[in-house]
Amino acid sequence: MSTAQISACPACAAAPAAEELAGKALKDATLALSLPGIHCAACIDTVEQALNAQPGVKEARVNLTLKRAMIRAEPGLEAEPLVQAVRAAGYEAHELDAGTIAATATDRAGRDLLMRLAVAGFASMNVMLLSVSVWSGAEDATRDMFHWISAAITFPAIAFCAQPFFRNAFRALSVGRLNMDVPISLAILLALATSLWETMLSGEQAYFDAALTLTFFLLAGRYLDHRTRAVARSAAEELAALEVPRATRLAAGREEVVAVSDLAIGDLLLVRPGARMPVDGVITEGRSELDRSLLTGETRPVAAEPGQAVSAGEVNLTGPLTLRATAVGRDTSLARMAELVAIAESGRARYTSLADRAAKLYAPGVHILSALAFAGWYFGTGDLRVALNIAAAVLIITCPCALGLAVPAVTTAASGRLFRRGLLIKHETALERLAEVDTVVFDKTGTLTSGDLQPQDLEGRDPQALSVALALAEGSAHPLSRALAHALRGRGVTPAGLSDLRERPGYGTEGWLNGQLCRLGRASWLGAPAETEQTATWLAIGAGPAQAFPFTDSLRAGAEEAVRALQADGKRVILISGDSRAAVQALAGRLGISEWQAGALPGDKAARITELQAAGARVLMVGDGLNDTAALSSAHASISPSSALDAARVASDVVLLGGDLSPIPVSLRTATRATRRIRENFRIATVYNVVAVPLAVAGICSPLIAALAMSASSVTVSLNALRLR
Repeated sequence: MSTAQISACPACAAAPAAEELAGKALKDATLALSLPGIHCAACIDTVEQALNAQPGVKEARVNLTLKRAMIRAEPGLEAEPLVQAVRAAGYEAHELDAGTIAATATDRAGRDLLMRLAVAGFASMNVMLLSVSVWSGAEDATRDMFHWISAAITFPAIAFCAQPFFRNAFRALSVGRLNMDVPISLAILLALATSLWETMLSGEQAYFDAALTLTFFLLAGRYLDHRTRAVARSAAEELAALEVPRATRLAAGREEVVAVSDLAIGDLLLVRPGARMPVDGVITEGRSELDRSLLTGETRPVAAEPGQAVSAGEVNLTGPLTLRATAVGRDTSLARMAELVAIAESGRARYTSLADRAAKLYAPGVHILSALAFAGWYFGTGDLRVALNIAAAVLIITCPCALGLAVPAVTTAASGRLFRRGLLIKHETALERLAEVDTVVFDKTGTLTSGDLQPQDLEGRDPQALSVALALAEGSAHPLSRALAHALRGRGVTPAGLSDLRERPGYGTEGWLNGQLCRLGRASWLGAPAETEQTATWLAIGAGPAQAFPFTDSLRAGAEEAVRALQADGKRVILISGDSRAAVQALAGRLGISEWQAGALPGDKAARITELQAAGARVLMVGDGLNDTAALSSAHASISPSSALDAARVASDVVLLGGDLSPIPVSLRTATRATRRIRENFRIATVYNVVAVPLAVAGICSPLIAALAMSASSVTVSLNALRLR
């Protein structure tokens, strides 16, 4: 069993981001490959060596975190030889559109928040040092000088650091509504205004340190919130990047490589073995087999012959095919799947978090209370200075710093705990949605199973038959042949000396041994009675009867434990797969899953989840393929393994970093505890306000004391969040 890789270091240190590669030579071509199967530094070295050895490649670097290779190459170099080189090295590879993914290569928002947080922290420390002198007894001109120096530090620091709050508050006010950033901005501005006024009047107190400390705490909460998310890329964009960017068009008997965007309905296209279908179409010439696992989850390759319809994204396995385009661009099946994902994502974006619901009630109340305090003290005393000080104290003491930290402090603590168990939380509301889950839907191939087909019943077979099977299997690039060859080599079998070995696209491999024709492939080609329900390849030697080599897909580690634990926790477990009925039924029976559905297309999975949720269920979808992407986006919450394709990983809320499924029930329990902590934090903040606000309104708390009380509530909330660890 492989060890869960819960850290990309030091491998990622050797894997620079895309922009570092793209900027080296403007005239060079930049190609991108998706590598869903890599998981360690050895994988990186193997793939990089394979790519760098190819003619025309100037530099190739692999990013383990993104499971992606960026290649700087000579202009005109095609991606297909690079894909084949990676596959020859033993890894799955798919071409990505480098232009589509370039816009989301950096995390500028996170760096911007971190920079503002650092400036606010540095400025607040310096102003606090000056405040110590004032608190120690500095008077008159000395005190005024320290106040003016503090003002000189605070105003530019606030102008820079508090911009995220000011911008959000301005946007909200410009459309006539309130949000959490409006009271925050008012508290900061009032603290600055009253402090400057006190300084100009040689007052004893100024609150520049309070304004900076307030900004620092709020930026810390905002940054913690940002850190709970993965790179903010849309799954729909990732699907678009998986579309084939170029295709080989047949025009007047000549082959020409053109952009897929230039294709039209009716064009004749050549699709070579190992390449993906660039458009939807109908086969006009050639025979082969198609791998539809990325789109349907079906494990067995499908025979392809003239007259058969194919879809964009399917992989041609064994022979060249000529097809006539019937749908191009936005009308292809892959593009329609991307639209399904985009629609589903917009639905998830409408989920209202606990913090948003609290802010909706909190912001108006704070403004009303502060305005009433100002009006009451001004009309009661006639002293504008006192009224402003008390209004500022009310705004500062009720400033939602604790509320701002209530959610990110807990999610960061919970995310750290789950990260150590091999789960990466990506979405800011994922924990809240996971805590509400009552139904778990699993995909089969690549999720509950490893997706690694293993030949069965090799014991006791005729050694000559095994030797012939190995020779035939090594002459094919078919997935079943590769799996059989690997297993036989591992058992010490040596290949027979076949002559005239060749592959028959769409059927299998054949060769001659001592005047006998030997074949390995489909049952119908070999004259076997019928295809078995189980995935199998068949061997026939001469006129002898054909014998089957059945395959099984091994269970992913922790699958049985995860299903049992979820059912013990009262969750409803459902299996939905695009695989055959027999395979799905067998796996469901083995795992004790009573509800299952076979032969499901991508739209069927998403529709089933939508139907469950319309009936009141809160669904967690666990899947790994392109065929699961729309379902992952439609579900209330979603998890994908790290071996999943980029599109599935981006569509999911949580990524399972290791190969073990047993942490999934742990994630639901931790999410429930985290949501409980969030609600506790809201109650702490509420109790704090109930006690502190009357003191501020009564004029007992100055803005400085209000800032200290606000800091104390923030620390209390953070300590409560740490209990999750």
